[in-house]
Amino acid sequence: MNIYFEIEADDPARAINFYSQVLGWRFSEDQGPERYWRIEAGEFNGGLLPRSAIRPPAQCGANAFVCSFEVANFDAAEQTIQKLGGSVVQAKFPVAGQSWQGYFMDTEGNNFGIFEVDEKAGV
Repeated sequence: MNIYFEIEADDPARAINFYSQVLGWRFSEDQGPERYWRIEAGEFNGGLLPRSAIRPPAQCGANAFVCSFEVANFDAAEQTIQKLGGSVVQAKFPVAGQSWQGYFMDTEGNNFGIFEVDEKAGV
């Protein structure tokens, strides 16, 4: 199965900086008629494009498919997210016997999750 995701951004350069530093993604600009960047994110790939509509107001909840990404160290990733202008939506919590999970808002107002695999979480 292949998976492809897209992220809309008010400021693509800011979003590229954010995800490059938080998750180590690589971006390459497409040479098509529309502004679009390909994302190399390891196993799955995606794209980044300028936001096509008005950003939903804060606190209205997710209005799209929310993706979660595995990180090696949850606490370090959370610190990087906040240092780069992201914010906590739902603080770190255990998924019993599986992982530590949390949800954040990126610099573009998009929700996403991170998780650190840990079979001892919440046990």
